[in-house]
Amino acid sequence: MRRPLFACPCCEGNVHGRRGLLRATLGVALAGLAAPAIAASAGGARSLSVIRVQTGETFEGVYWRDGRHDREALARLDWLFRDLSRDEATPMDPRLFDAMHHIAERLDAAGPFEVISGYRAPETNAARARQSSRVSRVSLHMSGMAADLRLPGRDSIGLARLAAQMQLGGVGLYRSDGFVHLDCGPSRRW
Repeated sequence: MRRPLFACPCCEGNVHGRRGLLRATLGVALAGLAAPAIAASAGGARSLSVIRVQTGETFEGVYWRDGRHDREALARLDWLFRDLSRDEATPMDPRLFDAMHHIAERLDAAGPFEVISGYRAPETNAARARQSSRVSRVSLHMSGMAADLRLPGRDSIGLARLAAQMQLGGVGLYRSDGFVHLDCGPSRRW
């Protein structure tokens, strides 16, 4: 089994038992510290342009304005990032959208992010983990904190490198599959 270059204790391994629970709790607590650049820019509007690869559904618009999130926009994004195999949505962590917004802004991206995977129900994640050792059994996808995506016209290596430099959360490069895993957990990369 190929191991990541940088492992995250809250996303790798077993969370059962006292130590695992403590590790997972610490990971979530640290997630609040993962994006200082986002916290510093509380004003202004934040927008996203996203297309779901499998369905062709799109979102293009503002999800944050006047110091707060637009609930309708977040609900539309939650549905777009849903678990397609179960047609089940969960509230996505808005910090994921913030990270995507800031990355697109830094890259001056004109096109939409292509979302391959967003939320995964625990059953879906377990099935994928049985099929591939690359799928974590405690993935942040199950918490609505992660997405696998790409940005057309942008090299996945460059996208992953920028996201890692910005330290907005976890970044995984899946070069052979042509996508980047982005999450709003602790800053780490693989």
